[in-house]
Amino acid sequence: MDHAEVLALFDRDMRDGARPDGPGAVVDRAGSVVRQVGAEQGWSGVLWSQLEGTDVDAVITEQVRYFTGLGRGFEWKLYGHDRPADLGGRLRAAGFTPEPEETLMIAECGELRLDAEPPEGIELRPVTDRAGVDLMVDVHEQAFGTDSSPLRHQLLAQLDADPDTVVAVVAIAGDVPVSSARMELTPGARFAGLWGGGTVPAWRGRGIYRVLVAHRARIAADRGYRYLQVDASDQSRPILGRLGFVPLTTTTPYVYDPR
Repeated sequence: MDHAEVLALFDRDMRDGARPDGPGAVVDRAGSVVRQVGAEQGWSGVLWSQLEGTDVDAVITEQVRYFTGLGRGFEWKLYGHDRPADLGGRLRAAGFTPEPEETLMIAECGELRLDAEPPEGIELRPVTDRAGVDLMVDVHEQAFGTDSSPLRHQLLAQLDADPDTVVAVVAIAGDVPVSSARMELTPGARFAGLWGGGTVPAWRGRGIYRVLVAHRARIAADRGYRYLQVDASDQSRPILGRLGFVPLTTTTPYVYDPR
C-alpha cells in the first residue's frame, strides 16, 4: 500500500467528497470547509478544511457562528496532516476542547487476515430491527460508559430509511449481549468505515473484537469495497495491526459546546 496515495484518496472520498452519514443529515461546502449538519441527535461538524492562504481565524469564527446559529454544538474533526500546522491551537483559542487523539488505520480488504472465528459459546447476530438495536445500545453503554441514545436514534433511522448503508452486529453469549460493532457503507466510496466496536468488561481479552472486525471485513469485501477505515484507540490499534491495518495519520475531535 502506498500510504500517501491512500491517504489522499481517503481525503477525497470521505472528507472533501463526504456524503451525509444518515437520513436527514446535510453536507455542504462553505468556502474552504466541508461540513455536515446532522439530523436530530445526529453528528454535526467540519469534515474537511483547506485553509492555507485564508484567514484561518475568520473561517473558524464563521463555523462557530453558523452552528451556534442553528443551536448546535459541533465537532471539528482535525487530522494530523491538516494544515496549517497550528490549526489545533487556533481551535483551542476559539473555545474548542480536544478529545483523545485516535489513529486513522486503513487496510485493503483483500490483504486482511479474515480467518478469525467466534470463541466457543459466542454467536454473532445481525442487527436488523428495534430489538437488535436495543441489544447493541446496551453493550455500547456498558463498554464505553456513555449515553448511547444518539446511536439508537441513528441506527433506527438508517435501518428504516436506508438499511444497505449500515451493517450492525451483536455478539451473544447465551442470551446475554457481550460485544457489538457496526460498519458504515457509503454508496460510491471505496472505503467502508468500522465504528463502535466494544466489548463489556467481563468478556474482554477473548478475541471477540477481532472476530467482529473480520466479520465486517468479509461483508465489505463481498460488497465491493476496497478499503476499510478505523479511527483506532490505543486499545484497538495493536489488534488491528495484527489483522493487517496500517496507521496513516492521527485524528482528534475538537468539540465546541455553545453552552
